[in-house]
Amino acid sequence: MSEHVLSIESETEFNSAVQSGVVLVDFFATWCGPCRMQGPILDALAVEIGNTVKIIKVDADKFQSLAIKYDVSSIPTLILFKDGQVVNRFVGLQQAATLKTAFETAAT
Repeated sequence: MSEHVLSIESETEFNSAVQSGVVLVDFFATWCGPCRMQGPILDALAVEIGNTVKIIKVDADKFQSLAIKYDVSSIPTLILFKDGQVVNRFVGLQQAATLKTAFETAAT
């Protein structure tokens, strides 16, 4: 995982992270093949976009309450927040171009 992608270690940390700005949350599991494929895409994207969008990872097995709260039934699920509100969601492996378009839309 890139130093530009934050791994969430508590629900408090999650709530703080999504509270302001544009944040992409990757709900994943360590045993999930598509999740392992999504990781390098997010790492490269995080380097490319810099500080304009925060990218965080949430282990859906470890934080089941967050997965339930955000209706994550398949992984990977990526949820885009803007100032604490869900503005978009993606289920399954996503390419960088798709996510970048979503970031641009959320930023406006």
